[in-house]
Amino acid sequence: MAALSFSLPKRWQSASIWALYAVGLLPAAWTFYLGATDQLGADPVKTFELFLGLWTIRFLILTLAVSPARDLLGWNYLRYRRALGLLTFYYALMHFTVYMVLDQALDISMVVSDALKRPFIMFGMAGLALLVPLALTSNNLSIRRLGPNWVRLHRLVYIVAAAGAVHFALSTKVLGLEQSVYISLLILLILYRSYRPIARSRKAKNGRGRQGQQPAIRQRVAG
Repeated sequence: MAALSFSLPKRWQSASIWALYAVGLLPAAWTFYLGATDQLGADPVKTFELFLGLWTIRFLILTLAVSPARDLLGWNYLRYRRALGLLTFYYALMHFTVYMVLDQALDISMVVSDALKRPFIMFGMAGLALLVPLALTSNNLSIRRLGPNWVRLHRLVYIVAAAGAVHFALSTKVLGLEQSVYISLLILLILYRSYRPIARSRKAKNGRGRQGQQPAIRQRVAG
């Protein structure tokens, strides 16, 4: 399949990544402005909290979709994956901060009570906790220092995706079309990641099998 992705000149690639950060944070900034000017309805805190959670899911899906898009469609946007992953973390952290500070007023007893009544909160907190080491190691220095362990560590993103899917599904009283699409995409991306090593192993075995067949064919032809 022909690749439909575009390629920027090398001198613009760094700027395009910073532009992604700026554009990615615009929804949060704009909604914060709406809340500060009393334009978010009767319950602005809850509206803002849910909005940030929704964008967390969106950026998580985009982050997970980078590799399948390259493998299946030839769209190579790997250079943007780190920015998308960090935007996922920033939105998750803002979502959690609004819940803790504005919704629960930093009352730990209320948070514990709320989590016991609504277990999906624990899945969300677990997902955020796993995102922290991924965000802290999303830099070239960590890649060099951790070596192969960096790849193993960042596979935690699929556990984050599973926790996020459960959190999102259980927090929604009625699953609409948009919510169903997001949850389905997360499940498909997790399944693809699980199948990817199997597909690579089969491809490698088939390659070795063909290489083993070629000498035998040459021997028969020579004989």
